[in-house]
Amino acid sequence: MSLYIAQRLFSLIPVLLGITILAFGLAVLTPGDPAEQMLYRASGEEPSTEEVQALREELGLNDPLPLQYARWLGNVVRGDLGISFRYQEPVLDVLLRFFPNTLQLALAGMVVALVVAFPLGLLAAAFRGTWVDHAARLGSLLGASLPVYWLSYLLIILFAVKLHWLPVAGRGSLRHLVLPAFTLGLVSAAIVARLLRATLLETLDEDYVRTARAKGLHRSIVLMRHAFRNALLPVVTILGIRLAHLLSGAVIIEVVFAWPGIGQTMVEGIFDRDYPLIQGFVLFTGIVFVLINLIVDITYTWIDPRVRLTESL
Repeated sequence: MSLYIAQRLFSLIPVLLGITILAFGLAVLTPGDPAEQMLYRASGEEPSTEEVQALREELGLNDPLPLQYARWLGNVVRGDLGISFRYQEPVLDVLLRFFPNTLQLALAGMVVALVVAFPLGLLAAAFRGTWVDHAARLGSLLGASLPVYWLSYLLIILFAVKLHWLPVAGRGSLRHLVLPAFTLGLVSAAIVARLLRATLLETLDEDYVRTARAKGLHRSIVLMRHAFRNALLPVVTILGIRLAHLLSGAVIIEVVFAWPGIGQTMVEGIFDRDYPLIQGFVLFTGIVFVLINLIVDITYTWIDPRVRLTESL
């Protein structure tokens, strides 16, 4: 187990380096001059060429790119992601201030997804070919096909505008969390339910499952005890990917519902050409993806003992 985790951690090093190169490259490839943008924000007037060149020299923007990258990477290792143009404070502080809001929304969305997807996928597989299966597949297909922004506005019109049950947007009480969480959860549930049904049907055709049935075990016992756990590996993978997406900022949902998370903060940073914030966001979300994938890999060893056996050989 420890060897398996060590191998996974070692394999993350080139991935993390690649993320830092991508994040640094955004500032280089993005149109506009960061020095000119900083001077314009400070004074509200177009800076002169001499002022721009002086600030570029002060910030080291005239140095070769490898030297700039090495200096920036050294700052990143120390936790310094630069100063946000928009907020005039360290980028890391900005991201950490808004990330709990995104975390709350992501976890709520995942709870909704699991509560909807698992029963739906199990019922569809248990009653294969019946009206239950067809209804579950149709619901999953609709949920996976509907644009998330369209579903957001549909729920707003129904529950906020027409019925007046829930607030339209913002973040305050738990009532503000219901609509964005259900929007995220329903989309994720549709994808997970379809995958769970497919993997369960494949598992139910295995020899050991047919043997369990031949022993006279009840359908529910065969489904839950013998088939469900072995069908979880691909489902855990997609759940990890979905959670990483949500933790990286469900941008459309946060913008539609005015949810103050890192996704909405990123959109505002793009409009304001806040290069340090954009760099920090890319780096932050990349690390989130890497950590979630690491957790998923470790989870494999708990779900399927064959993974532990393979790694020990």
